Amino acid sequence: MDAMKYLIRALALMLVACLAACSPEPAAPAFSATDVTGIDYARDFSLVNTSGKPVRLSDYRGKVVAVFFGYTHCPDACPTTMAELANAMKKLGARADKVQVLFVSVDPERDTPDVLAAYAGAFDPRFRALTGTPEAIARVAGDFKVVYRKVAGDHAAEYTIDHSAGTYLYDPDGRLRVYVPYGSGADVFAHDIGALIGPDR
Repeated sequence: MDAMKYLIRALALMLVACLAACSPEPAAPAFSATDVTGIDYARDFSLVNTSGKPVRLSDYRGKVVAVFFGYTHCPDACPTTMAELANAMKKLGARADKVQVLFVSVDPERDTPDVLAAYAGAFDPRFRALTGTPEAIARVAGDFKVVYRKVAGDHAAEYTIDHSAGTYLYDPDGRLRVYVPYGSGADVFAHDIGALIGPDR
């Protein structure tokens, strides 16, 4: 009798284990751009907003955050990317309220707080711009593996800046999840941001 009880108990445990093993796990989001989940850099940073107040990436926990490095005098990559992000926000509809776009200036010499606020707001009033001392910006850019350098023009104030032009997407838990290469388009942004927002948020 004891042997029978033992056998029944063992079979029950095996059945539970089998069911647990066979139960499908929730599928991870399928991103259109590059999945960088688990990467060990760009976890947080501290800069200042256009009001001069300190801002950390972690301040936006609970939202999907898109981080892009650029400058307001940029003739191509920056306005293109910002326009794509603005278009993606439109595609997301009401879900866009769960997104924060951060434009990080690599040109603090010309990108004053007023200039930055006007620039970011021209694409979408919800977009925010960040700046800091040259040293602080260089430190943050380095943590993101962003490269930039000043290219002299005919006059001292007419320089351009060569810079990395990808966008970094964080999930609502503050984890870097996606790298979107330059020129990917609004549909890619909308798809991947939507995947990070998730169906239940």
